Amino acid sequence: MLRWRIAVLVGVAIAISYLDRQTLPVAVSAIAKDIPLSNTQFSTLQSAFLFSYAFMYAGGGKLTDALGTRLGFTVIMIFWSLACASHALALSFGMLAVSRFLLGMGEGGGFPAATRAVAEWFPAQDRASAMGIINAGTSVGAVIAPPLIAFTLGFASWRWIFLISGAFGLLWTVWWRRSYFLPEAHSDHSNHYEMPGESKNNPRWIGLLRLREVWGLIIAKFLSDAAWYFYLFWLPKYLYDARGFDTKAVGTFAWIPYAAAGVGCLAGGWFSSYLVRRHFSLDVARKLALGLSAAVMPLIILVPHVAISWAIAIFSVAYFGQQSWSTLVMVLPADLLPRGVVGSVAGLVGFGGAMGGIAFGQLVGYLLDHGIGYPTVFTLAGIFHVVAFTVILAAIPAFRPADVERRLRYQGAQ
Repeated sequence: MLRWRIAVLVGVAIAISYLDRQTLPVAVSAIAKDIPLSNTQFSTLQSAFLFSYAFMYAGGGKLTDALGTRLGFTVIMIFWSLACASHALALSFGMLAVSRFLLGMGEGGGFPAATRAVAEWFPAQDRASAMGIINAGTSVGAVIAPPLIAFTLGFASWRWIFLISGAFGLLWTVWWRRSYFLPEAHSDHSNHYEMPGESKNNPRWIGLLRLREVWGLIIAKFLSDAAWYFYLFWLPKYLYDARGFDTKAVGTFAWIPYAAAGVGCLAGGWFSSYLVRRHFSLDVARKLALGLSAAVMPLIILVPHVAISWAIAIFSVAYFGQQSWSTLVMVLPADLLPRGVVGSVAGLVGFGGAMGGIAFGQLVGYLLDHGIGYPTVFTLAGIFHVVAFTVILAAIPAFRPADVERRLRYQGAQ
């Protein structure tokens, strides 16, 4: 059906974004031969990406609410593709940092636009499955990155990696412009699916931040993405530094956890949607799936203490749980809020996640450069999702979208 093709289309964009952001972590060993990088500098490069990503995640939500999903995503993709290609021109740490900052600025709008597309095209019972397909793009991009980069480095400079990745994004933009329109523009989808509300109010961020549900999602995302960005950016470096891998070995093995993450995206979304179709309440369907996802995350604490084969297996379980979790957290704004503010709230939630990634990433770099090893880091990462789930239970004791709509209308009247 048409709406599932839309989910795949958006999922490909997310795949490209994760390919782009993985280029530097996977290629860091080759880049370091030309531009030496300490652990702290490596953390700073990720923070440069996440800092602009955080603010543009919030701003990108507003942008897509203002321009609409089709035009907004076009602008976002073109910008980040050119930013990715600009890494090829870097001659110093500073130039890499600027390119990383620009890439984060562009990619920050991707998930808010994706969430809006889901809100436009999918009813509640299919929304988590659609977000699962889209979020699986994160794993597709991350799975492709290690072998693609290892292959490219076999015959070309690391600079070509960024040029090739940027070209993928520009090609996707052509596909997007030819394929994406609002459901109202298609005769077989003449009426968009019912949302929790269709308020014509467009509250400012301060109005949205008065809702405890929004704060709960932001804090939960801050905690869970602190762990996720550590996994995403530091797994290749961990394999280089602590396990003695070379680029070829990373290319051979580092994709496995990301493949498990892709399964997690689909499984988490499918399970929650299955519960809804079996007439469980949306509240139970989302929270049960979130709780099961969070429950497997403390296993990551064991990684530094086991053989590498077991470490890869544990990483795979953790990636599965994380991306199941992420799929469900990012669909919650569409479950709870009117369509007109979904992009803005998704942006605020993503802002929280990126700031968590910055805070923990900088801490990781500091700890490792000051003699505090990976066991402490993995212990911290292992508890974040459990705490995040507790926050969601406290902030959203029940799904009451009509009540949220009423409070938003009240805020708009102030």
